[in-house]
Amino acid sequence: MSWIAFLARLFLAAVFLVAALGKLADRRGSRRALTEFGVPRVLAAPVAAMLPVIELAVAALLVPRATARSGAIAAMVLLGVFIVAIGISLARGRQPDCHCFGQLHSAPVGWSTLARNGAFIGIAAVALRWGGESPGAIAVTPGAVAWIALAAALIALVLALAEGWLLLEMLPQQGRILSRLETVEGTLGVGPVPGLAVGEQAPAFELRDVDGERRTLSALRATGIPVLLVFTNPDCPPCDALLPDVARWQREYEHRVAIAVIGRGAVEVNRAKAERHGLRTVLVQRNRAVSEAYDIDSTPSAVLIDTAGRIASRIGRGGEGIEALLHQAVGERGAGHEPAASAPGGSNGRHAPEPAAPVLGEPAPPLVLPDLHGRMTDLAELRGAPAVVLFWSPSCGYCQQMLPELKSWERRRPPRSPRVILVSSGTADANRAMGLDSPIVLDADGSAMRRFGADGTPMGVLVDADGRIASPLAVGARGVMSLLARAPRNEPARG
Repeated sequence: MSWIAFLARLFLAAVFLVAALGKLADRRGSRRALTEFGVPRVLAAPVAAMLPVIELAVAALLVPRATARSGAIAAMVLLGVFIVAIGISLARGRQPDCHCFGQLHSAPVGWSTLARNGAFIGIAAVALRWGGESPGAIAVTPGAVAWIALAAALIALVLALAEGWLLLEMLPQQGRILSRLETVEGTLGVGPVPGLAVGEQAPAFELRDVDGERRTLSALRATGIPVLLVFTNPDCPPCDALLPDVARWQREYEHRVAIAVIGRGAVEVNRAKAERHGLRTVLVQRNRAVSEAYDIDSTPSAVLIDTAGRIASRIGRGGEGIEALLHQAVGERGAGHEPAASAPGGSNGRHAPEPAAPVLGEPAPPLVLPDLHGRMTDLAELRGAPAVVLFWSPSCGYCQQMLPELKSWERRRPPRSPRVILVSSGTADANRAMGLDSPIVLDADGSAMRRFGADGTPMGVLVDADGRIASPLAVGARGVMSLLARAPRNEPARG
């Protein structure tokens, strides 16, 4: 048994030595991998520097017989930390590159990665139990130290199995909670905002599709419709679940949005998935160049590019987030505003008719909605001075981009300028978090904005002091701010 333990020690020492040298040869990749696993960026650099040193120390401890058991314990602890980090990532639906061996080998984590680390823990347990024996010994009577070491190995193994069971049973729910928390943070405009800024020029790229043809972002935009980039991973189960829907969207909306799947891994694997699900445009990135350019850190994720080649959305994560971007894309009338959630292009494939635009000079449609305190507000009661009815959403990227400018306008609002009444979606808390002074009413189902002919946010229309439509519908931040700047400042109506 001592020879088996000796070989186990040498094997583990070689594993940790190769892993450490691989990480030292690719420090940048190690830092990136740590951030993908959730390590804060400020800590990624020092942790990336310390980890290979720790692995070298473990390898050094495993070789001498005198320190073999200490090295085995250190190996089991380090492998346990890796298992926890990988399990949490899988529970959140993310499969970052493990970067386990640096440039020598790096692949997306999966359940096979957990199994491999579990096997390493088993080998470390062998080294812990018999690692202090001299090779070649025929038999050794287990003394107190040997029994303590064996008990420690068994406890470590039981804890590892229990931890794996807890990960399988509990962390998927935690992952859904954390994913929803990220969505709430994005809606409220708090916490870290993933992805490139809305309005920024989309990074160019050139990739080969699964048939070997070169495809560029410019080619995808050539038809003059928005482009939806969907990032996937062949080893990602949520991606597999989403791909049939992506194939259907590519067929149903081919004239309204260009949907390109950007997969990782081998061309053959991505080609097989494309054929199985009937996908049309599948591009392959062998490394993470395009994902890094778009700040994509998990799959499945997507980002929308408008007809002008600019980033038109925050990152959409998971099936629901990506479908929301699809709805935004198929309702897009041009850069600068996002379609409402109830805009055309629902998941059932049916399209509601375009709302009629407001007619100048006609009475404004009735508007009776609750404010942020639940009190009903009637637009008719606000007559006597002009007002801009601004259709808004806290989760709209263009609205968030426009928010500082609107706040600045509120602070220096000229005398006799029109009031602003926000007709907004979202919760009362999300709307309060924006910190606007203008009155806000909630239009939960979008029915009010449809009566005004609006199909997205931000959009606005001027209503004069007599309650009549006084301007065409303004689209996007630029259009709304222009409307505020040139709106006629009527005197209050007199009886």
